[in-house]
Parts: sequence; C-alpha cells; structure tokens
Amino acid sequence: MTAAPDIITAGRRQTAALSIFLVVQTLGTVFFVGDVIGDLRADPMSVHFIFEAVVTAALVLGILFGTFALRRTIELLRAQDQALAVARGALSDVIDRQFQAWALTPAERDVGFLALKGLDVAEIAELRGAAQGTVRAQLTRIYSKAGVSGRAQFAAFFVEDLLGAAVPAAA
Repeated sequence: MTAAPDIITAGRRQTAALSIFLVVQTLGTVFFVGDVIGDLRADPMSVHFIFEAVVTAALVLGILFGTFALRRTIELLRAQDQALAVARGALSDVIDRQFQAWALTPAERDVGFLALKGLDVAEIAELRGAAQGTVRAQLTRIYSKAGVSGRAQFAAFFVEDLLGAAVPAAA
C-alpha cells in the first residue's frame, strides 16, 4: 500500500514547486518595481512605463494568488495527513472490535493483523518465531471463526466496510 506515501510525496513536490515559483516571481517583481520607479521619474506617460507598470501589477497579483494557492495546498496536505491518521486509527479500532467479537486469542489477533497487512505465512512465522504450520493452523482457525474461506475473503470483510456501498448484483 504505497498510495498514501505517493500522495503525500506528490503534495510535497507541488508545495516545493509553488514555493520556488513564488521566490522567482518575487525576485522578478522586485526588479520590475525598481525599474518602474526609475521610469516613473524619467517619463511617467511613456508606453514603456505603462507596459512595465501593468506587468509589475500582474506580477504582484500573481504573487498574491500564488501565496494563496501555496497556503491552500499546505492546509490541504495537513488536512489529508490528519484524515489519514484518523482513518488508520478508526480501521484499527474496527478490526480490533471485530477480532474481539470473533473471540480470537491474542496469538490469533497478532497473526490476523499481520495477514491483513499482506504478510505471507513464512513472513508471519519468522516475525512471531513460530513454525509455518502453526501459523497456517492459526489462520485456519481465524478464517473459521470469521466465517470466511480464506485470506481474500478475510481481507474483503474489512474492506467492504470502508467502501460503504454494496456491490451491485450481476444482471
């Protein structure tokens, strides 16, 4: 499950790009403001002065809008991080309550969590310091208590709650 880190990375890249853009735009604006002030003293009614004044005003507006966009992006990233943390905690609570309802033993709970995280029998056995046969037996008991036939249905039991809507019947 790398979707969340990919989204976070993309958001951070967008924030960095907007920040760099704003810095470059600010430097250009400072240059143009200085140039416009110099041209104002020389000939305030020339086409050159009016053009540079309009461009400078557009740059200032661009900085204001860019700053707003950057602030909005940062707020959105923070909100997404917070929502993701809440969702992780909520899903963990849902899984824990269901494991309690199924009366899983502490060992079965550990194995169940690891199976939901996508670890295979060998990896679970290694992490728990148990034999693969023991882990297979625990998984069989977990699936039996859950009323499912295997790992896919076991994981789908929890994913179904996240999706919210029922699967439409085939026509």
